[in-house]
Amino acid sequence: MSTVELTKDSFQDAITPDGTLIVDFWAPWCGPCRGFAPVFEQAATEHPDVTFAKVNTDVEQELAGALGIRSIPTLMVFREKVLLFSQPGALSAGQLNELLTKIKEVDMEQVHKEIAAAQNGQDA
Repeated sequence: MSTVELTKDSFQDAITPDGTLIVDFWAPWCGPCRGFAPVFEQAATEHPDVTFAKVNTDVEQELAGALGIRSIPTLMVFREKVLLFSQPGALSAGQLNELLTKIKEVDMEQVHKEIAAAQNGQDA
């Protein structure tokens, strides 16, 4: 699967309730971003069950600012509308595959219970 470009208008719709979304925040002038791009593209072909997206922070400054992006590249991973991972810096292919494996193993039922408990001021 290829990557999709996200904008401030399409970002919220991209965080699907039942899917996994990994977002690469990048800019054309960023050397580490350009170096990470082939790793990200390769992972997209190896994980067709995950939506891979890119946000050009030069074009989408408002979105990047709203999400607190201060350094690029930054990766964010959402699953069932929950942010499970956010970290600046490029990953190696092995690190990215390991991250995706761990994200897929997360018990989202438990995560949603913990979020609900936290919102109600209780322990999970």
